[in-house]
Amino acid sequence: MTHTPRTALRTDVLVVGSGIMGSLVARLLRDTDPALRITVADGGTAIGPAPGVHLHDVDDPALWSRYNERVGTGIQGLYTGAEVVREAGDDLTALTPGMFHALAFGEDAEAMPAAALAWNAGGMGVHWTAATPWPAGDEVFDHDDPDRWAADLDIASRLLAVAPRAIGPTEVGRTVLDVLRRRYDGLGPEDRRPRPMPMAVTTTASGPLPRTAPGTIFPALATGGDPAFTLLTGTLVTSLVHGGGRVTGARLRRVRDGAEWDVHADTVVVCADALRTPQLLFASGIRPEALGRGLNEHAFVSARVLLDLDRFGFGPDDLPLPRPGEFCTDSLWLPHNGPVQPFHGQIMNRTYVDAAGRPLAHSVGLSLYVPVESRPENRLVFSPTETDLAGMPRIRVEFARSDTDRALIRRALDEVRSLAEEFGPFDPATECALLPPGSSLHLTGTVRCGPTDDGTAVCDPDGRVWGFDNLYLAGNGVVPTAMAANVTLTGAVTAVRAARAVTEGAVRPARPAPDSALVAQGEVRP
Repeated sequence: MTHTPRTALRTDVLVVGSGIMGSLVARLLRDTDPALRITVADGGTAIGPAPGVHLHDVDDPALWSRYNERVGTGIQGLYTGAEVVREAGDDLTALTPGMFHALAFGEDAEAMPAAALAWNAGGMGVHWTAATPWPAGDEVFDHDDPDRWAADLDIASRLLAVAPRAIGPTEVGRTVLDVLRRRYDGLGPEDRRPRPMPMAVTTTASGPLPRTAPGTIFPALATGGDPAFTLLTGTLVTSLVHGGGRVTGARLRRVRDGAEWDVHADTVVVCADALRTPQLLFASGIRPEALGRGLNEHAFVSARVLLDLDRFGFGPDDLPLPRPGEFCTDSLWLPHNGPVQPFHGQIMNRTYVDAAGRPLAHSVGLSLYVPVESRPENRLVFSPTETDLAGMPRIRVEFARSDTDRALIRRALDEVRSLAEEFGPFDPATECALLPPGSSLHLTGTVRCGPTDDGTAVCDPDGRVWGFDNLYLAGNGVVPTAMAANVTLTGAVTAVRAARAVTEGAVRPARPAPDSALVAQGEVRP
């Protein structure tokens, strides 16, 4: 590794991570101040010609086909293409941009073997399914201010372009919804009845539905054109520089040649992910008691059943075909409703066709997410001496399910079998599985927020790290509650709050343009 001493370069706000959360923070800051100097740094590089573009929507036919051939599983830990590697390599520069299991980065992650990291510009935001159900009940962390929570959730929904009825229901999909509504009738309020899955997509009259991605949330990520914004890709933030309760900037390392330099920032917002945000804090000597504790992920039960056409009065010619560019005909949602119906259901249906494209059969994809108790003993432990493939403190994952969790998972397995049998013959031994921990990629809780600095939270409800004036966190790791539903919309609330707090905080007056020396450093899109 080489070290290149330089005078500290300057930016008003440094955002660590270019995924959904980082792009939301950048977008909200830009909306507030057109001249604010914003720098976003990401260790990965772009997949394809432009950073931050969803793989569902790339122009490259090979990339598009690779993504869309895999996404039909509906299981993020499978379709993202994370490489199943049990041992780390020794050369970070050899990794092509994409998803990799934490094991491949040299983390001790056997307790959560399917946990994965996005090593690409745009993070998980260029891979995600775009399902955005809203949180309810125990998932909500409004800190006794429900009106503010509702307003922030609305802002997050708007910026993610959430469409309430994105894919379906088709005629067959309405039949599936009828079964779900009959089965779960009266278990929750009207807005928690089975319904189409809200998704972060742009609705169009025909053809594929473009997914919301970092480059659509904050277009300068993908296209440039913002003179006060700089994107540094292939540039790892290795530590934050701080003293006296303030961060003054960060140490950066260019991945391709190891060159290092410093950036001075008036404010830093870390949006890396639920693994690498606490890892960066630890590497920086910021080690509150709650750091890494409360790691959570809902259990994932996946099943699929062929619809009994005779039972429902359908023939093969009645079966719907997906829109061009989409893999499923219907994306439906079974909301959880507390103890009486604790499971989040994601139902993604598809029609199978013969070689000539004629419909043969229709499958109902049933995924139940099972909330897992939030416990401090489920945690990330960071090594003070060992490093991972990126040269950062090696992570040991400690994660186990409680007796309460296991009982609820058994109940979910019974539920999915009973539900599947409503649609057709079902063999749970071959058509249902409890997936290994980490499979959903919906990790939360490792830098959780809380109302008081009592040792159980890393940051306050606005994401400001306890003990610091100008260091903020955003993303799923900040979520302190046990989630049943997909977590992105809920995590986006933390980005809304952090951005507002930065705007209201002590950000220095903006300077008119990015430092030209900063632009000269790495793989940069000014």
